[in-house]
Amino acid sequence: MLFHVRMDVHLPPDLDPDARATLLARERDRAVELQQSGVWPELWRIVGEYANISIFDVSSNDDLHDILSSLPLFPYMKIQVTPLAQHPSKV
Repeated sequence: MLFHVRMDVHLPPDLDPDARATLLARERDRAVELQQSGVWPELWRIVGEYANISIFDVSSNDDLHDILSSLPLFPYMKIQVTPLAQHPSKV
């Protein structure tokens, strides 16, 4: 199943700089792991925002929830999920 996912990140402005750096490194490592496994085939930055648009290819809603909640930045994200279906005009 394909899902279009928008993730907007809202880190606390008073977050300790070392904690922030560690958190971002952990997020990057997890994102790379998921991309290499094939479940996160598309990842696009939204210009001018701390946000991204992603495509996830997973077997169920529950799998997507587990993956998203495994992201270190999950507690700081607003996430919008849209399930996708094949378009009849796609060639």
